Amino acid sequence: MDNSDTRIPEKIAPEVFTLASQYYADYRQSFSEAELVEAGSEVSIPAEFIQRAIGEIEAQHLQLLDRQQQVQKRRQRLLMVGVGILAAIALWSIWTYNSLSRASANVEATWAQVENQLQRRADLIPNLVNVAQAYAQHEQALVTLLIQSHENYQQADTPAEKAAAIAEVDQAIGYFQDYALAHPQLQSSQLFINLQYELAGTENRLAVERMRYNQAVQGYSQTIRAFPNSLLAKILGFEKQSFLQATDTAVPEVLER
Repeated sequence: MDNSDTRIPEKIAPEVFTLASQYYADYRQSFSEAELVEAGSEVSIPAEFIQRAIGEIEAQHLQLLDRQQQVQKRRQRLLMVGVGILAAIALWSIWTYNSLSRASANVEATWAQVENQLQRRADLIPNLVNVAQAYAQHEQALVTLLIQSHENYQQADTPAEKAAAIAEVDQAIGYFQDYALAHPQLQSSQLFINLQYELAGTENRLAVERMRYNQAVQGYSQTIRAFPNSLLAKILGFEKQSFLQATDTAVPEVLER
């Protein structure tokens, strides 16, 4: 088929004319080598100099084009490297955040087990009250202390209130045990003996859960202190947690979350 018979869609005709006009303008503003030689001869410039100049100018333009292409390639490589670095940082940030979250969640989970044992111990106080009322009717102050400490623990909501309530529970149980040591009749009571077993079992379980909690805090602390995790941990608000000491009645900071 003859190219002259090819039909051009009307919608691209304006673009065709625009581009053709540009080509024609470029053509009108250019010169052939013969035209340059002829023009040079009019001012007594030998043809070989015109040809040499044309070769050098074309070589310079090729070198410039080559440099521009090299610069563009370097920019593309730098862009790819930058995108790769950003992708690596994003992946590392996600992995680090997940690691910090797991460590933090482990601390919270182990503290929940500690709190369960603290609750179990507090729940034994009504039984201590029954024993105290049966064998120490004249020790109303002790009975009141036991009842009040249990009520305060049940009503505690904030970390500060829980810390104070746990201290009161420890104090009340300690006073009851001191009283029992001074009264053999109370020590021989089967109710007291049973309670002693329950208290001892609760303390043992509490010691185990306290150890697990401290191990979780240690692992969490190592995770947030390790570089470069420490940078991201500070930005994301992962804060240091306190160890729970055997004699510490304070509520760990994990409850403040």
